[in-house]
Amino acid sequence: MTAFPALSPEYLTTPTLDLLEPTHPASHRPRFLLLYGSLRERSYSRFVIEECARLLEHFGGEVRIFDPSGLPLPDSVDPSHPKVAELRELFIWSEGQVWCSPERHGTITGIMKAQIDWIPLAMGGVRPSQGRTLAVMQVSGGSQSFNAVNALRVLGRWMRMVTIPNQSSVAKAYEEFDDEGRMKPSSYYDRIVDVMEELFKFTLLIRDRSDYLVDRYSERKESGLETAKNLTAAAMSHEIAS
Repeated sequence: MTAFPALSPEYLTTPTLDLLEPTHPASHRPRFLLLYGSLRERSYSRFVIEECARLLEHFGGEVRIFDPSGLPLPDSVDPSHPKVAELRELFIWSEGQVWCSPERHGTITGIMKAQIDWIPLAMGGVRPSQGRTLAVMQVSGGSQSFNAVNALRVLGRWMRMVTIPNQSSVAKAYEEFDDEGRMKPSSYYDRIVDVMEELFKFTLLIRDRSDYLVDRYSERKESGLETAKNLTAAAMSHEIAS
């Protein structure tokens, strides 16, 4: 290890295919949480999410759609608020997620952002978003745009999620749904099917391996040094007591 003078070799592991093999393969159906970013009665982001839910359930997934109605602004109430607690519990429960936001003023809506902002990177020793798969989508009232999905990708990376390559952007969304809120046949619908297929595959691939995939040298080192520090402090206290 002389070629790596800054490295602590005792915390370094070499990735192998054997380590990627699941030790306890899941037997339950893949679990998906779906979020949308509009409270309108005729919400096109909700319509897209409902189409996604139908597809994921058809593939064999278990799906939960979070209703953002009544969710307080971030930090305005205690996290024990029922809507906040519900959202956080669903994050922990999920193995994959779909986020769909309208584009407003060139980015995602405040309703969409508020849902993400209520989720901490760490919560009581649990990381509610890390290692989950994510698909991002947007709806627009005008021509096709990718501002919202790009913003959602940034958030997904920040939340340490595995954001799949494919995505969906539905332009002139008001033309794409019938009176019952079902999506009409189109290339936009076909892309949503593509994205849900891909999300399901990635979730099956990753959910049993996410702990290993997000296991990091820097965190192993930090944990090891903290453990050593605590052991030293305990030994010193024992000696003083003796």
